Amino acid sequence: MGGSVFGNIFKISTFGESHGEALGVVVDGMPAGIRIDREFLDREMARRRPGQSALTTSRSESDHVEILSGVLGDVSTGTPVAMVICNTSQRSKDYSELEEVFRPGHADFGFFSKYGIRDVRGGGRSSGRETCARVAAGALAKMFLAQYGIRICAYAYEIAGIRAETFDIAEIEKNPARSPDPDAAVAMSEAIAAAHRENDSVGGIVKCFIDNVPAGWGEPVFDKLDAKLAYAMMSLGSVKAVEFGAGFAVAKMRGSENNDPMLPGGKFASNHAGGILGGISTGARIEFAVAVKPTPSIAQEQQTVDKDGNPRTITITGRHDPCIVPRIIPVIEAMSAIVLADFALLNRTVKI
Repeated sequence: MGGSVFGNIFKISTFGESHGEALGVVVDGMPAGIRIDREFLDREMARRRPGQSALTTSRSESDHVEILSGVLGDVSTGTPVAMVICNTSQRSKDYSELEEVFRPGHADFGFFSKYGIRDVRGGGRSSGRETCARVAAGALAKMFLAQYGIRICAYAYEIAGIRAETFDIAEIEKNPARSPDPDAAVAMSEAIAAAHRENDSVGGIVKCFIDNVPAGWGEPVFDKLDAKLAYAMMSLGSVKAVEFGAGFAVAKMRGSENNDPMLPGGKFASNHAGGILGGISTGARIEFAVAVKPTPSIAQEQQTVDKDGNPRTITITGRHDPCIVPRIIPVIEAMSAIVLADFALLNRTVKI
């Protein structure tokens, strides 16, 4: 119950609220003997943290992770790893005027309908701030997956309708939009800034590829690798669509066009399948894309209703990202790593 647990063997359970004392995660199933690189953990958290550029919320959090258990001398012990990230820059008063109304585009109405109570301070559990715990867990998953040589890379493919036309992996972390195209990055940043000046927001598309996943990861029927990756992506509040490989374009193809011809040595002539067939990895690059909606918190007057169903107009103030895309990129990588770590361990149960 509660929907805060994810995974089968590599299992995470997150806790905490946007404006509570802290957020955190318990990782159960982290194999013993994995070196815990705390500098890498800090870098992963810094990629997601608020206040990192002019394109993000001005809320300032260091997002330092305190490891409470499961690690001895920078090596995992095989017991649950508990990690906590303290909140230090809450401004709950920014939300005091929203106690009686529901914010358009937010989870307010759904939470109130389900529980009869909601945390008005930044949305509580529905806030994007919850994802800091996922990034901490994902960092551990990446440390475990390093033994397989697996590389996960997500990037801004499109923001505000502006697409990356070139790809240079070295450019992604050099610009605040996290685009692999330096020219598109400038235009993306300008579009985000323009929307912010107009008290509005923009969305976009994040693409992710994963290299060196061995063939054979994934379970048949319900626990397909692509199904679990899609589940992980759709568990992020701002994600509204996911596609693998050629995605929706397959609807316009013939079988002769969509099938990926097989070549000697386990290679494929194309990758319309996105590296997964029958829910099981093929050894080819795993490729998927997610659609990220515009930030619903905008400082424009909007129509809504209050708890009694009466019409109201509201203007949302406070500190909010004018575009979620740049900061969701490390979260998408983290959730991908968590899924893959789980399947790596699951595969050990069926094959010596």
